Amino acid sequence: MTDLADSSRLLRNRTGSTRQRHRGESDVPFSLEGAIGVNVRLLRQQQGLSVADMAAKVGISKAMMSKIENAQTSCSLATLALLSQGLDVPVGSLFRGSDAERPAAFVRAGQGTPIVRNGTQVGHGYHLLGSLRGEHRRLECLMVELTEDSEVHPLFQHPGTEFIYMLEGVMEYGHSRSVFRLERGDSVTLDGEGAHGPTALIEFPIRFLSVIAFPDTSV
Repeated sequence: MTDLADSSRLLRNRTGSTRQRHRGESDVPFSLEGAIGVNVRLLRQQQGLSVADMAAKVGISKAMMSKIENAQTSCSLATLALLSQGLDVPVGSLFRGSDAERPAAFVRAGQGTPIVRNGTQVGHGYHLLGSLRGEHRRLECLMVELTEDSEVHPLFQHPGTEFIYMLEGVMEYGHSRSVFRLERGDSVTLDGEGAHGPTALIEFPIRFLSVIAFPDTSV
């Protein structure tokens, strides 16, 4: 974890993600070309390669390599593929620090969207706090509220992994052959394919955060 006192050394993009700033780097978010140039130069230097060595390894001219590192040209997809292969890194790592927009979901307190789920019929209240869909996955965040009118329902099943964090109240939560007593601050991470859900509602009101990461096949 980076000390807050040393936060000036962090390189931050518009989405708020950070990495350690290297000596001489600007704290202004990079253009896409600028990010590629900085990352290619850094990775090349880490491998002890000169500009000429890197150009020969990738199969482009030394002049073109210099232009890439100095953000004086836009790389084609073919060139990006050659660079990632030559540096032995994923293509995405060449874009780190760029100012490209990334999705985020912000919801103010109490303004989650009410939605209907299988548990709605037994008195479980669901509010969607955010859902992001990526190329290979979907992440869904729910606020779940149970009242004295709610019923136990230990039969939920779905693809992916679920994380539950208890915010208020006390309940027993079953998963497969196990039962967990959840109180404020407790959490459980479970395989969604196993039958799961509340088996006993002990102290009301009950509120917990449910975060589900769905796998590739369910997106």
